[in-house]
Amino acid sequence: MKPNWFVALPVSPGAWFARVSDPPHGVRLFHPEDLHLTVAFLGGVDEAAARAAFAASRAIPLSARPVRLGEVVPMGNPRRPSALSARLREGNEAVAQAITAVRDAVCDAAGAPRELRPALPHLTVARPRRTATYDERREAVRWAASLDLGAPEVVLDAVALYTWSSERRERLFTIVDRLSLAS
Repeated sequence: MKPNWFVALPVSPGAWFARVSDPPHGVRLFHPEDLHLTVAFLGGVDEAAARAAFAASRAIPLSARPVRLGEVVPMGNPRRPSALSARLREGNEAVAQAITAVRDAVCDAAGAPRELRPALPHLTVARPRRTATYDERREAVRWAASLDLGAPEVVLDAVALYTWSSERRERLFTIVDRLSLAS
């Protein structure tokens, strides 16, 4: 199976993530090292194309900054959500503008399709498993709505190139390259 690649803003987990309750059956909580805000999804491109995309991401007009997480909401198809993600309560507009400013160039550099939807910064904390039943997904949405992250502040201080982890049972992703954002 060909790995997927993406460019994202890594998020270091804090005490807020340790307080997230265990998800219901059929839901996979992200590993703390997998937390990120996606800039551009590249898909199954080869490594050279992914690295070209990462080089293009260096133009992201974003300096290191704190943002504040908000409520956890279902993302994707409303009838079959694919992610349970924290929206940004503070910093959303600046991050969305930065993603929008660089996303097309990043995708173009990799030969990946451009995203047609507006940038929607979010931090995925869990995903329903692909095999989750309708009832499991409904319970997952209830669980997400019950989470109170406490509006934690997280710092966005880098942009990174990710691909699949070789240890997918533990972690979904691994960082291949990383660049610090200037303050």
